[in-house]
Amino acid sequence: MTAEDYDEVRALWLTIRGFGIRALDDSREDVTRFIQRNPTTSVVAVADGRIVGSILCGSDGRQGALYHVCVAKAYRRRGIGTRMVGYCMQQLRQMGINKVALIAYADNSVGNAFWKQIGWKKSDVNYYEFALNDKNITRFIGEDSDDT
Repeated sequence: MTAEDYDEVRALWLTIRGFGIRALDDSREDVTRFIQRNPTTSVVAVADGRIVGSILCGSDGRQGALYHVCVAKAYRRRGIGTRMVGYCMQQLRQMGINKVALIAYADNSVGNAFWKQIGWKKSDVNYYEFALNDKNITRFIGEDSDDT
């Protein structure tokens, strides 16, 4: 994934029901900064001449993280998500990263089934967050999490 993919990737994000997009973190500027800090780890999937899947993947030097993992509904169940995750994990391994984490909304049944199917384990931790900028609100796409 490159910064030049932003418009097409964002358009994809806007089609994913239940997807949460943050006002600042998911802006062109912030996604570009993320890709610049993690130049080899994020990925897009291209089919029929367009981006049909994407993952923002990065590391803080100790642990990897996956963000905004998605595949267009018409392209699911073809192994695209699994291959993208595999790519990201391989890139993290090459960086010496030994653990990778992600957040999946509890009511995202499709996403949670995917992670379980490919062997990920649900962690028993409390996740806390604190907004440093009140303008960074999350907007959820659609209402039906079964379409995610």
